[in-house]
Amino acid sequence: MNWRGVSWEGRKVAVVGLGASNLPLARYLVSKGALVTGFDRKESDQIQAAHDEMSRLGIDLSLGSEYLDRLVGFDSVFLTPGMKKDLPQIVAARNAGAEISSETRLFLDLCDATVVGVTGSAGKTTTTTLTAEFLKRDGSRRVWMGGNIGNPLIDKVERIQADSIVVLEMSSFQLQTVDKSPGVSIITNISPNHLDVHSSMDEYIEAKKNIFRFQRDGDVSILNADNPVTAGMAADCPAGVLTFSRRDRAGGAFVEEGAIVLGFGDGERVITVEDIRIRGLHNIENALAATSAAAWLGAKPADIAEVLRTFPGVEHRLELVREKDGVAFFNDSIATAPDRTIAALNTIDGAKVLILGGYDKHLPFDELAREVVERVQAVVTVGATAGKIEEAIEKAAEAAGRGPTVTRCSTFAEAVEAAAAQARPGYSVLLSPACASYDMFRNFEERGRLFKELVARM
Repeated sequence: MNWRGVSWEGRKVAVVGLGASNLPLARYLVSKGALVTGFDRKESDQIQAAHDEMSRLGIDLSLGSEYLDRLVGFDSVFLTPGMKKDLPQIVAARNAGAEISSETRLFLDLCDATVVGVTGSAGKTTTTTLTAEFLKRDGSRRVWMGGNIGNPLIDKVERIQADSIVVLEMSSFQLQTVDKSPGVSIITNISPNHLDVHSSMDEYIEAKKNIFRFQRDGDVSILNADNPVTAGMAADCPAGVLTFSRRDRAGGAFVEEGAIVLGFGDGERVITVEDIRIRGLHNIENALAATSAAAWLGAKPADIAEVLRTFPGVEHRLELVREKDGVAFFNDSIATAPDRTIAALNTIDGAKVLILGGYDKHLPFDELAREVVERVQAVVTVGATAGKIEEAIEKAAEAAGRGPTVTRCSTFAEAVEAAAAQARPGYSVLLSPACASYDMFRNFEERGRLFKELVARM
């Protein structure tokens, strides 16, 4: 179903999950005359701000542990990202005739502008931000940035003109419900993630493919040629394909003789890798992905180069918080999966004390453990996955005949204190947990902010 042209007046709509993306959605639907009911597992005192706004809008609410029991009987059901689509109440609503949708799907149907969609297991936010900054640089077009990056655009969609560009970060959860793809799609990489919600790795990959599955002639997909999964997706793309690579020549952007080079147009050298401000090989890949998309859409190589020389990175991503008594403290709270922590270990030189652990996404820690044994002097574990991580490190250390010291802490504050206590001059203390934060925090941002506060007070 395409939402363009649908009349919302009097339409019974359920908005399930009253978080950041669905509050603007509820505002939009109410403004169009829909009869909206908001659903959330939490009680009113746990979502006070959302509760107050819904009440102001005149929206009925279904809250608490049995909140989904009222879901049958709606014309449309909009799900929050991350909600399992096969819950019995959702299946029952669909079988009763409800259209199951999402804020992302509605936005794609209604948006008249060129949309650049960015997804992947890691690097989405940095790539999204770089792409938007590249395109903004010459000031010739209005550029909007939103989506999973924390800025839903649905209540602004009518202000976004056709000659604008929208750069949209898209999670696997958001992509599950779409039946329209962005005109320009980027997949940064694919590795195991979110297997606590997706039923399998195959389901996760299939969700990611929706970013290009519905493209048409004239559209383009930008894929990482160095990642086996994304490289293999080229055969499934229905429109044009550009690849990017750190290792080989590619049709998009690639690295050659120490510089980023464009594989199309005049094949210009954009910038030497050593002049890029953000650190790490993974960030070179992010820069290649963003450069491919922005240059394809007309961004000038000189503008791209200027952004890459000055862009400091995004908060909570290998963010240098402080240096104290010869010890550097890095906030990499965004590392919610093992591959992101491995990337951090490959970026930060020298001796390291690593803080690991958090919510269990059912991901394996074996490869991370082997990297930890090779590169880390001390580990501090905390959270729900502490035991699993310790078992993996113990196994890897036994195989290698050596390993880091491992300390388990019961609270996050204790973990930061323990990590700092084990660091000597020349060491780095690295918060790169390899896990989501939901066992102790609302999100990785809250975890990163607390880390910075604790370090600042030392």
